[in-house]
Amino acid sequence: MQTKYRGEMSLDVFKAVILGVVQGFAEFLPISSSGHLVLLQKIFGLEENMMAFDIVLHLGSLTAVFVAFWAEIAEILRRPLQKMTALLIVATVPAVIAALCFQHQIEALFAGSLFLAISFIITGLLLFYSDSFHSGQKQDEDIGWMDAICIGCLQAIAIPPGISRSGCTITGALARGLDRRAAARFSFLLSIPAILGAAVFTFKDVLTGSGLSGVMSSMGALPLLFGFTAAALSGYLSIRFMLTLIQKAKLRVFAYYVFALAFLILLDRFALGLFF
Repeated sequence: MQTKYRGEMSLDVFKAVILGVVQGFAEFLPISSSGHLVLLQKIFGLEENMMAFDIVLHLGSLTAVFVAFWAEIAEILRRPLQKMTALLIVATVPAVIAALCFQHQIEALFAGSLFLAISFIITGLLLFYSDSFHSGQKQDEDIGWMDAICIGCLQAIAIPPGISRSGCTITGALARGLDRRAAARFSFLLSIPAILGAAVFTFKDVLTGSGLSGVMSSMGALPLLFGFTAAALSGYLSIRFMLTLIQKAKLRVFAYYVFALAFLILLDRFALGLFF
């Protein structure tokens, strides 16, 4: 007999920190931060509207990118009319088009456990595929327009929860012949417009809902503050870890993890019924 967990719980500081830590690490490791947030919110029984909190966590991750790549970002801000700026814009366009065209379908995917498991499996297969590419020779200055378009198209595939954005973009960069460290750097810089765009896209839904005052009164300031801080700190550690790891290890180590996660989700959905 299945006993599905249906208790509704509120967001407190402890859960906010856990979600923030997981968001920060999973944003830059190729394991899908959105998929992990959907999964943890189910496990914690958080039935309330979490859009505003998700924005806060993603802004924490964005802060980590700014700290880790402050020199590169400062150079872009000093000389905005340069090739790297244009490359990042071009690589962002496919995801923007996909989000605008398939908004309602994407929102529906965030509620389905079956698709979440399938998405984790897709991520795992993608990571196995990425290991078939040897480290290329292209550095930042060698990235071309077609490279940016291909990487951007793979980023668009990663909008649904469970499909890793960093996994997709790094795989795309490796397929285009980028050096492994350059591939990771470009992926992380590309997360800046991606995270900002997602935050703006979601923010309008928050304003049309309960509004900022409603969010603050329902969640409280402390969970938002602690969640943001946890996401920023863990995100910075995740970036540094990934930049080192990608030169020394295969990405398939993360594939085994997401495969196991998919198996547990399917087990719960079809047999245990604890959360899904």
